[in-house]
Amino acid sequence: MSFLHLLILALIQGITEFLPISSSAHLILFPQLTGLADQGVAIDVSVHVGTLAAVMLYFRADVAMVLRGLPDLIRGRIDSPGARMAFLLLIATIPVMALGLVLKETGMMERMRSMAVIGWTMLGFGLVLYAADKLGTEHRRAEGWTLRDAIVLGLWQAVALIPGTSRSGSTITGARFLGFERHDAARLSMLMSIPTIIASGALTALDLVETANAQALHDGTVGAVISFLAALVALKLMMRFLAAVSFTPYVIYRVILGIVLLYMAYS
Repeated sequence: MSFLHLLILALIQGITEFLPISSSAHLILFPQLTGLADQGVAIDVSVHVGTLAAVMLYFRADVAMVLRGLPDLIRGRIDSPGARMAFLLLIATIPVMALGLVLKETGMMERMRSMAVIGWTMLGFGLVLYAADKLGTEHRRAEGWTLRDAIVLGLWQAVALIPGTSRSGSTITGARFLGFERHDAARLSMLMSIPTIIASGALTALDLVETANAQALHDGTVGAVISFLAALVALKLMMRFLAAVSFTPYVIYRVILGIVLLYMAYS
């Protein structure tokens, strides 16, 4: 893989992973629209590792709190803030992992990677995000999320396995419907991404062990570094952006892209 190809893929992943516009859809569409070879699972895993490092660095205070609470959680106690957060993140991860395994084993995951599917989900879930952002109240903070919230947001996260839905967009939509402030809805969404990316990356990496080679390791490392830097910048800008503006600009982008993709798919 050329450096330019790798650079573009890593930038796509880094910039779109935490924005509510679906990074997976953009990675699927890139080879379809350009005619270039599909980057393969190894590169997808590598660039996701980069974005994982970015979100963990940005929310390092929350990550440190969760790590401090893990020993309590292992002992069956969830009375500390860190243990409670770790427990709720675990609960929120179960639906997406369960559904992901089902879709992978049945082959549905590959069959949904089409331009038409992405077009419909881009458009439809963009409008749902707009409705949630406009109708949802802003009276709740991330510290106050409950077991019920974790289950509900976990189901929203599972829906995002459909290409084009957007994991962050789906969970932010669910959080806004539950009344969380925009900044805190995004914060919960980002924290939920950590165990999800770790779990899905670990499962996928197991399939790559036998085919790993020096070139793949080199390309993966370069991709991870670039996606880390791009994701960190995108994450900082989005969180700062939300202090003054709604999610409407992302909705507009999704709607326009969805319409274009549907036109291309059915023309």
